[in-house]
Formats: sequence, C-alpha cells, structure tokens
Amino acid sequence: MDTDKVIGQGEEFSEIETSVMTALEEVIDPELGIDIVNLGLIYDVVVKKTDCTITMTLTTMGCPLSNLLEQQITEAAESVEDISSCQINLVWQPVWNVSMISRFGKISLGIHG
Repeated sequence: MDTDKVIGQGEEFSEIETSVMTALEEVIDPELGIDIVNLGLIYDVVVKKTDCTITMTLTTMGCPLSNLLEQQITEAAESVEDISSCQINLVWQPVWNVSMISRFGKISLGIHG
C-alpha cells in the first residue's frame, strides 16, 4: 500500500467498499464524539471476496480506547452484506493531523479554517 494515500484524495472504491465506509460512519470516536470516517482516520478499505482489510490510524499513539474502537470497526464492517471477516491494519504514516478531518467533521468540532 502507498503510505501517502489518504481517503478522499481521488481514490475510487467498489460498491461494497463504499458500503463498508458508510458502515464505518457509525463508529464514533469516544474522545472527540465524531465518526472515524469524518475524522480522517480511515486511510484505505480493500475488499477481496468476503474479506475486508481496513488501513487506518488513531489520533494519538497509545490511544487508551483503541481496543474498543477496533471491536466497533470490525462489527461495523462485518455488518455489511457479503463481508465475513475484517482485518485492521493500524499504521502511523502518514501521521494524522486536523487537516485530514472532513469539512463536516470540522464544522461538528467547531474548527474553523
């Protein structure tokens, strides 16, 4: 995987990968109170047959809620029809920063600019 690739920068998804992204919008970061997709934590979603691989990051290393988030992400992905398993690939490059938050996310968090 190209570690400089970030969702929302022209990458195209299949229909099922889009469905996984939609399901992931239901996973809320408990610290910030906004979904992980709009926070920009999801870097890639790849579906091969019935297996899903999600490449993502966290807002900080050593996030105390990472296990809870991983469980919720797996459940959300596996709730999509035809997905039977989900693997999470946690990466630290590119480093997450506020510029990765969507416009909707910035408005929700009260970030201007």
